[in-house]
Amino acid sequence: MTTASATVSPQNRTIVRAGAKLRALRIAFRTLERVAPGVGARWATSVWCTLPNTGGRRRDERPRPGERSTLTLADGRVIAVESWGFGPPVYLMHGWGGWRGQLGAFVQPLVDAGRRVVAVDAPSHGDSGPGQLGRGKATGVEFTEALAAAVGKHGKPAAVIGHSLGGAATAVAVLDGLPAAKLVFVAPSTKLSSGLAMLQWTLGFGERTRTRMLARMERLAGRHLSDYDITGLSRRVELPPTLVVHDRNDKEIPYDDGAELAATWPEAELATTEGLGHQRILRDPAVIALVVDYVTA
Repeated sequence: MTTASATVSPQNRTIVRAGAKLRALRIAFRTLERVAPGVGARWATSVWCTLPNTGGRRRDERPRPGERSTLTLADGRVIAVESWGFGPPVYLMHGWGGWRGQLGAFVQPLVDAGRRVVAVDAPSHGDSGPGQLGRGKATGVEFTEALAAAVGKHGKPAAVIGHSLGGAATAVAVLDGLPAAKLVFVAPSTKLSSGLAMLQWTLGFGERTRTRMLARMERLAGRHLSDYDITGLSRRVELPPTLVVHDRNDKEIPYDDGAELAATWPEAELATTEGLGHQRILRDPAVIALVVDYVTA
């Protein structure tokens, strides 16, 4: 008789370890919900603000190195900025865990169309220095601050192209008075509240922790978190013409969120793609051509 020994693949071992870690986290958060919700809120905030391990998002689509510079934000935070070409400035704003090089495929077509391209790294992202919470952590408001600082240096935007959270941060900058002539949102994050609800479900904490976490995050941001639920901004501020590009197969941000935004904002239109997901959409030639035509028309 031969006995076959079962082997467990490295991938399955990783899944088992991740499941065990999540169960331990949920037990810890449920305990803190009962005995120390303030501690749970600080921990949950730290989890929320920690950047993902997204080495794959370091993909560099820039055609060549541009003119590098830095800007200093309030309290000394330093952000990296890179620019190419001459003409009316078009700003590139990456998403959570990304960096400016991800949007590099837009650079050469925009330069060829007579635009100056200005790409920004948010704090703790790309080549920028640490954010207000330290290295490897950031907040959404820091994206907005970084874009506003770049505009203050390089001039009124002919357009801003924002990916994912970069779209939401751009919308909040417009709420604050950013004078953008046009906006392009690629796979935009539109509902911060949905992400927070998913975090609460994942970690298993309750209302006492959630309430304290939201208060803590609003103190960090210095503004209401509802500002980042951007679908409703059309009721609060006049919005520029906007192109929303979203893929039906986006696994990170639901396509319906982008479609709802385009349907709600008065001067917005929707372009739908198929099979590009959340990242490949940034380097698809048809998407690049569509966006450049919209920005330069």
